[in-house]
Amino acid sequence: MENIFNVFPWMKDIADFLVDYPLVKDLIRIGIYFLVAWVFQRFSRIMIKPFLNIMRLKPGYKMNPERKQTLESLLSSGFTGVAYFIALLASIGLFVDVSTLAWTVGLFSAAFGLGARPIISDILTGIGFIFEDTFSVGEKVEVLEIEGVIEEINLRTTLIRAPSGELYVIPNGEIRTIRNFSRGRFSMARVHIKINAVDLTPVLDLLEKIEDEAVLMLPNMLETWKVLSEEGSIGQHTQLTLLVKTRYGRAAELQPRLLSFLHEKFSENDIVLMD
Repeated sequence: MENIFNVFPWMKDIADFLVDYPLVKDLIRIGIYFLVAWVFQRFSRIMIKPFLNIMRLKPGYKMNPERKQTLESLLSSGFTGVAYFIALLASIGLFVDVSTLAWTVGLFSAAFGLGARPIISDILTGIGFIFEDTFSVGEKVEVLEIEGVIEEINLRTTLIRAPSGELYVIPNGEIRTIRNFSRGRFSMARVHIKINAVDLTPVLDLLEKIEDEAVLMLPNMLETWKVLSEEGSIGQHTQLTLLVKTRYGRAAELQPRLLSFLHEKFSENDIVLMD
């Protein structure tokens, strides 16, 4: 040590200063602790990659990019929280002994558990999201009557971007029911047809006749339609509703093509549609 001080005499001055002012030495240590925690935060996404690789070894498990991004966000926030918590405990340990620190942490945990139940609930729910593939970043969902695209998920909150541009920050503990549009298997299209009552029987026969052709002509149509009379009444005119199962997210695209198809078939059979 003396050799080092001989080469770098200024280091001896710093050492003497720290001996005379131990509080400064403790503050430097605290700074180092939180600097290490900050480094963990910066490189947390790199450090969690081995965990993601282990999950891929599970037979039959497939991880899509959205799920991968979701897990990276959740695990990263978890690593960051643990790193800062350890830095905080190490900083407190500079001023109190181990037994006092354990007692203080226990007392603090009890008080924190009573006063911060919502935060604990949010974090526990966030941990649950790691193991449950309920929704992922980039998917369109409806949560608490808020509809939008998920931008980020962490242990504490879920961020949803609404179609109008607003960003909603939702505590994870409040998420109970989720409507996931991105994982739908099919969509439903409704087409309304208003006809003369006297043409009701010919129209029903025609719809039954052309339904298989419609499935072949319209690729987004998954199966033949169901014919409904939602009003359940008849007079000089009546209205029928065609309920059509389509490929997911293609209902709006199918409707105009289906209307064009029906109009063509009705014209060929001299059936007049009413306004």
